[in-house]
Amino acid sequence: MNKIRTRFAPSPTGRMHVGNLRTALYAFLVSKHENGDFLLRIEDTDQERLVEGAVDIIYRTMEKTGLIHDEGPDKDGGVGPYVQSERQKQGIYLEYAKQLIEKGEAYYCFCTKERLESLKASVTDESGKEIAKYDKHCLSLSKDEITANLAAGLPYVIRQNNPSEGTTTFSDVIFGDITVDNTELDDMILIKSDGYPTYNFANVVDDHLMNITHVVRGNEYLSSSPKYNRLYEAFGWEVPVYIHCPIITNEEHQKLSKRSGHSSYEDLLEQGFLTEAIVNFVALLGWSPSDDREIFSLSELVEAFDYKRINKSPAVFDMVKLKWMNGEYMKAMDFDRFYEMAEPFIKETIKKENMDLKKIATLVKTRIEVFPDIADHIDFFEEVPEYDITMYTHKKMKTTPESSLEVLKELLPLFEAQEDYSNDALYATLVKYVEDKGLKNGYVMWPIRTAVSGKQMTPGGATEIMEIIGKKESVLRIKNAIEKLQREI
Repeated sequence: MNKIRTRFAPSPTGRMHVGNLRTALYAFLVSKHENGDFLLRIEDTDQERLVEGAVDIIYRTMEKTGLIHDEGPDKDGGVGPYVQSERQKQGIYLEYAKQLIEKGEAYYCFCTKERLESLKASVTDESGKEIAKYDKHCLSLSKDEITANLAAGLPYVIRQNNPSEGTTTFSDVIFGDITVDNTELDDMILIKSDGYPTYNFANVVDDHLMNITHVVRGNEYLSSSPKYNRLYEAFGWEVPVYIHCPIITNEEHQKLSKRSGHSSYEDLLEQGFLTEAIVNFVALLGWSPSDDREIFSLSELVEAFDYKRINKSPAVFDMVKLKWMNGEYMKAMDFDRFYEMAEPFIKETIKKENMDLKKIATLVKTRIEVFPDIADHIDFFEEVPEYDITMYTHKKMKTTPESSLEVLKELLPLFEAQEDYSNDALYATLVKYVEDKGLKNGYVMWPIRTAVSGKQMTPGGATEIMEIIGKKESVLRIKNAIEKLQREI
């Protein structure tokens, strides 16, 4: 069997959409699972849609996600150039289009824009929009007419000559054999009037010349596949294995659009997600392993990936699941790396000096799912929020505002006298008080935690909080709580 060779061929039109990242990931996994080659090719034939800096985004995204290509614009493997505009300058596409003209599989079309617009819409494109099917008007031009038109410098395109009768069948690993009626096949443009090839033509020529064995792409290209197959057959080339991936939808089962706010890799990074979690999550958008496992490193994905297990049905981008997965990665993270990434978010909330930010990071590490969650967990370290004294009531702990006031008044002098404000020393003070009074732990801990945080839920208990905010602030907060209770009971 030939060595498996796959490619990722993005257009540099902006940030990398989650769907494109999945295509890149699956193409990478298909090849690496079999120790094959993974190529990067830049498809910049649609010059109008190019975005400055987008090629850099592609390189940056591939590098960060670990999808390292074996060949590409920066790594010549002998079948370059790997940028379509550079290939176009070499005349590769025009040369192959002319071969098809010689075979009667393509033809020059000199129709004006006005004439094309007058054709009745009779075919739907990939998005379901009606398009005008070309009526083969220029197929009947004589050689002399074509020569005269070319000599006169008339603008032209080169069209594929597809049959109007019969059927065309192609095979896809995921969707099986698909047969289409040839009346549905438009004579698609191969070479545009600006001399550039269309995406559809360039990718067939390039895939063949680069020895691509497996083509991974989104299923929006399924309807174009019969036309691709006819090109392969016209040239007498071997058809690659097609792997069409299901569409990705949002939670409302609508196609994930660029406007959704979390549709690109860089959007997700900005929202506080980790690259490893994004890659893991994207791998499961349409593919399922043979067991129920959900957490995979990239190397584990390479080992486990079987492309025959890609699903036909649409994959739902479940933000709740991505957040859960991100939280799992955060829990497993090396602390130093976690702190490096969390520190800017902590400093955004905590402006007071002399607080141990690393201790705060330790408290939140297992409690957050994305970095921006940090603020809501730690804002009380900066300042106690306004709160209602009903928070001192806890049925299970059997506390009330009245009992809490009594506890706080008795503990205040102990904390004022205490010099060692380490968590262990503070906890020992509370435990001794609990034992001396014959009380339950919660009866004492609840009012203290409420007094120093003003919150029902905190990362860490009362003494952990007091250690971080220090003696002066702890005493001040307890005094303020006593005054608040006395005022409002």
